[in-house]
Amino acid sequence: MKSILKLNKATIYQGESMVLSNVNFEMNEGEFVYLIGKTGSGKSSLLKTLYGDLDLTQGEGEIVGFPLHTLKEKQIPFLRRELGIVFQDFKLLPDRNVNSNLEFVLKATGWKDAKKIKDRIESVLDNVGMKTKGFKFPHELSGGEQQRIAIARALLNEPKLILADEPTGNLDPQTSIEVMEVLQELNKNGHTILMATHDYALLLKYPSKTYKCHENKLFEVVQRKNA
Repeated sequence: MKSILKLNKATIYQGESMVLSNVNFEMNEGEFVYLIGKTGSGKSSLLKTLYGDLDLTQGEGEIVGFPLHTLKEKQIPFLRRELGIVFQDFKLLPDRNVNSNLEFVLKATGWKDAKKIKDRIESVLDNVGMKTKGFKFPHELSGGEQQRIAIARALLNEPKLILADEPTGNLDPQTSIEVMEVLQELNKNGHTILMATHDYALLLKYPSKTYKCHENKLFEVVQRKNA
């Protein structure tokens, strides 16, 4: 098993406030790991540290080959190209259709060849069951469909690791399951996924390795198997 993410005695700060201390955490390629905890317990701050939005000033960390504790500003775009990030609120550009949303990301990350761009967009939309929706605008899609598009966007540059921050947070229970099925399928096909959530129903339905943020600490939670 190849390690894709490792934190060693890391302390996570949001501004001046310490949110998590002495974090030791490792994740291997191909794993699906949950990050749980109440709102404000540090889940989002931890994810922001992983994609370079917050500095890691204490302890050490490495993610997809980038050292977090010595990460330079100019390395951040390159780090983010190796990551797929899925947000709770989709973050789709409202003034353009799905294809243009995805094309925008590819062009911004250096893709030039129009045919390759078109093929890649078709491929990721197919991956999330949205192949026919490329000409729709975000407001014409349901929340679940928008989140699928956001997942497709995260897949564009074939990320080594997908970070999903409350990807079902704005969705009803049935739609949450549909989005979860997409993430599960991606994981089966070899994608490594770290998902922050407070939807405990999903954890029970799709059990996997789970870490909890609680009282400034991060620790693994062993899920009891239902007899």
